[in-house]
Amino acid sequence: MSPYIPLAGLMVLAIVFCAAAIPLSTIIGPARYNKSKYDSFECGIQATPAPASGGRFSVKYYVTAMLFIMFDIEIVFLYPWAVAFGHLDNLGVIAMIDFIITVFVAYYFVLRRGGLEWD
Repeated sequence: MSPYIPLAGLMVLAIVFCAAAIPLSTIIGPARYNKSKYDSFECGIQATPAPASGGRFSVKYYVTAMLFIMFDIEIVFLYPWAVAFGHLDNLGVIAMIDFIITVFVAYYFVLRRGGLEWD
């Protein structure tokens, strides 16, 4: 049980720090209130008021986000495989080839459907 004492101490320290940081930031931090501080900011462009009809985002925003997630996860899985490639047996190599084929099928589907076209 003694190897876990430093870990428990670190967790207690983290909890105390988090619990103390939020109230202390409101007490110690400067309170300079102005209009620009409370104005919404979106990537350097002034936010436009929402239309009365509720305003809709184009589906392309969501498709782009899903594509980013899909190919980002591919890289997350490929990096450890590339590092440990020399230590894998045949089953590990076959599993990763299967994974890469699945990702390329998804990429081909996206390419064929025009998901990478920018209008």
